[in-house]
Amino acid sequence: MAKHKFEIHPSFKLNGTHFSRMHLHKVAYSFIKEGQPFEERVGNFLLDWLNEDYNDIKVRTSGSTGEPKEIFIGKQKMVNSAIATGKHFKVNEETKALMCLPPKHIGGMMMMVRAMTLGWHIDVVKPTSNPLDQLYKTYDFCAMTPFQLDNSLNRLHLIKKLIVGGGHISENLKQMVQGIPTKVYETFGMTETVSHIAARKVNNRKSNKTEPKPFKTLPNISVAADENNRLIIKAPKLLDEPLLTHDIVEIETYKKFYWKGRADNVINSGGIKIHPEEVEKKLQKLITQRFFISAIPDDALGEKVVLFVELPFSEKTISDLNEAIHNMDELTKYEKPKKIYLVEKFEQTPSGKVNRKLTVSAEMQ
Repeated sequence: MAKHKFEIHPSFKLNGTHFSRMHLHKVAYSFIKEGQPFEERVGNFLLDWLNEDYNDIKVRTSGSTGEPKEIFIGKQKMVNSAIATGKHFKVNEETKALMCLPPKHIGGMMMMVRAMTLGWHIDVVKPTSNPLDQLYKTYDFCAMTPFQLDNSLNRLHLIKKLIVGGGHISENLKQMVQGIPTKVYETFGMTETVSHIAARKVNNRKSNKTEPKPFKTLPNISVAADENNRLIIKAPKLLDEPLLTHDIVEIETYKKFYWKGRADNVINSGGIKIHPEEVEKKLQKLITQRFFISAIPDDALGEKVVLFVELPFSEKTISDLNEAIHNMDELTKYEKPKKIYLVEKFEQTPSGKVNRKLTVSAEMQ
């Protein structure tokens, strides 16, 4: 395999300092040796990026197109994505950017690649739920999850342009960003497409139209749909072949589309993709009755994880279950149900299987 050195833009700054390629190596080692855990991950990514022996970066998918897995993405494709972002959002050389996403996922990685490729001045902060809390300077560009946006509304004026990915922005949250001077964009994409491939502005539109705008694709990207209205993404600079997704869409033009929903049952809570089947496996040793994991809408998280158990209603049972689940180390904080519903009898399919959708809708009425 031919070695390829990806040049660092001469205007690139990290945390206020210019770095050459050689000095960036030293910074990466310093992050790994002396930095906080998030800085250590930034350091590891920088070393991978600067390593000329490998033309790919290993990334773990979020599970948008199936089970989470590790894939390899070409560095040149990441550079191509960065250039497309620069053109689409008009964020080029000397853009002041804030990186507050986890550097182990594609969203955080791409913020760093954009900075190195386009010559941004990027500051890296700990990826918390409220990343603007201790900041007092303004930035031209930032990327957040909907959960971070929901927790940052009172300081959002520090950001001129904000892209929001990793989940859909709730209607309530869209209303809350109206009137804020920040230009807020909802993005659409996944790890397999090297982050976002399309975006739409969600606040302060020039017209008084209330209906949602379609997503508009970035340069060199087009869309179509199959016979089941599933989205097909054509991006020759990012993908080796067209990608069929699990997203149900309405195509307006080859550059514009409306997102309608998911063809699978992945839960997206605060930008974290959760597979119900994986959570259920972990809960099987705790719950002997029939049960399942589902989601209900939540203004802050987009969706929140809930647990349905086939049992007569009992406050004590709910309390005991909550305590037992809280103490389960196997479950991440995102996987732990935010609410428990006890249902005397689950709705069933003709073959006797639990009908999740009917059970949930009956309980929500």
